[in-house]
Amino acid sequence: MKQKNILLCLFLAVLCSCSLDYENTGAISPDNVWTDKKMINSFLTDIYGRMLPGWPINANGTDEGMNGPTDMSEYSRGLITIDNSGQSWDYGNIDRINFFLDQLEKVTVLSDEEKKQFKGQALFWRSWDYWGKVFSTGGVPMILHFQDVTDVNSLFVTRNSTSECVTQIIKDLDEAISYLPDTWTGNDYGRIDKGCAMALKGRILLQYASPLFNPSNDVKRWETAYSANKAAVEFLKSVGKGLYDGKFEDIWYNEKNKEVVMVNQYYYPDHALDQKNIRPEPLTKDAANANQATLSLLLAFPKIDGSKLELDENRLATDDAYNEDFMTDFYMNRDPRFYATIFCPGTYYPASDVLINGMKYWNTWKTVVDGNSEKGYKYVTMIMNQLGVGVGGSSSGYFQLKGVDPSLTKSSIYNAQTDWIEIRFAEVLMNYGECANEIGKSDEALQVLFDIRKRAGIEAGTGDYGIKATTKQNIQKAYIDERLIEFAYEGKRWADLRRWKRFDILNSLQYRSGLNAVIKNESAIENFDWTKEMYDAETRKLFRFEYVECLDGDKQYKYNLDLNHWFYPVAKNVIDRNSKIEQNVEWGGTFDPLK
Repeated sequence: MKQKNILLCLFLAVLCSCSLDYENTGAISPDNVWTDKKMINSFLTDIYGRMLPGWPINANGTDEGMNGPTDMSEYSRGLITIDNSGQSWDYGNIDRINFFLDQLEKVTVLSDEEKKQFKGQALFWRSWDYWGKVFSTGGVPMILHFQDVTDVNSLFVTRNSTSECVTQIIKDLDEAISYLPDTWTGNDYGRIDKGCAMALKGRILLQYASPLFNPSNDVKRWETAYSANKAAVEFLKSVGKGLYDGKFEDIWYNEKNKEVVMVNQYYYPDHALDQKNIRPEPLTKDAANANQATLSLLLAFPKIDGSKLELDENRLATDDAYNEDFMTDFYMNRDPRFYATIFCPGTYYPASDVLINGMKYWNTWKTVVDGNSEKGYKYVTMIMNQLGVGVGGSSSGYFQLKGVDPSLTKSSIYNAQTDWIEIRFAEVLMNYGECANEIGKSDEALQVLFDIRKRAGIEAGTGDYGIKATTKQNIQKAYIDERLIEFAYEGKRWADLRRWKRFDILNSLQYRSGLNAVIKNESAIENFDWTKEMYDAETRKLFRFEYVECLDGDKQYKYNLDLNHWFYPVAKNVIDRNSKIEQNVEWGGTFDPLK
């Protein structure tokens, strides 16, 4: 269903007739909403419009990328306080959902089946909202009915334990699963169905079984998560879902394909997508350069045979032959997902209004001596080919390609129509595989990794697609690596690192590093053929790679995440308003998010 954000106020407005002494039968009364199927459906559609997630632009906080120099967050730098990381728990959507559920009980215009379908969708969204809160802070007040704001004392409630919250969330999802149809068709496509609810249940139980909530590694939680995710995989397969059969990049362009489990459908003009932020500066307007890939993501994608791409930074600087070979390995014969996910300098970028007659997008670099810098030089952007502008000093220069609408021009960057797939079948499959590994079913866990890499287009080799892991610990490492690759720029990396309690992965990087493709002879720029590309061996010989240790240009911008604070604090204003709310123990309070 192409969702429109239908404002709730349309249903709550009461027209005033002033001194006129006749009844305005055309007025919209709040009570009338519940006697009209279309208006009931519109109320629910408004909940979708408020809550349905869209394309994330949040690689800046992880090892996926950066938005620009010195923009690293205080949280990533370890500068965390209650003031800059406190969570305020917005209950606006919970109030709307509870009001809808309470009113639904009194509705007579709907059949029992229709009521169940409406209720199932609302329960899904309540579970979605509550889990977002619990995942951030641990247990929260579980409000299950619309509150009477005139009864002030009833509004001051305590936090439910995390385990109580999870029990209620799963109860709501189980009820939703029992009510929802297997699939929706026609204009209803995109509504929450049974498989979507089962997938969310599996995701939540996986996260609840992970070290963030389960530091003692209670295997029963993993078994519960395994059963839920396996059931979701099997059900989704039974209704025709599965890994997309075509090219990886087309998952986002071939709408309604079988990998889609939960989707926000973008369409022009009523629900268009703004993609200005993730495009390179010369090819967009108003904002630019977000989600630029850093070295950690560039090297994460393996070669076509599944083997890891290794970089020796010292040899890159001192051995010309190694530099040339590495550049070839970097650009050629990589995991196909690499080319579908990341734009690399000197390759095709979709910008038909600017890059004309076969021109590629080049954002190469030249070296400028700087005696004050640590290594005796700094990097600045070379004057950009025919465009005449650069991307800004010390930026990565590698941009997100995944999901970029290829039809966009500078004048239409607000009109993208690429659907956002919040839950893909690949995620459900990998959730199941990760759980399988945790309960000793390594064969099942490895098969999932093989299936994911096979679909990606990686060569089978001896049948392992480059996955050499055999122990539980190594398989878990393989899942950590593969999820970064498969879901790059899909907003899942931060949640994964938190639930695994693996901020050390970021801290070990220290800086956001990069690779600059530096032209060897700057005089060659004058007669350069801008239709050339880095996939051509002769063109690559005109350049060399130079390693940049700190793209931010200032070494105080380094990963230093606090390994003693895993749950966010409750915002001070929440506690000030309600003295019954306890702060988390990590932040000097008495509430234990692990109970």
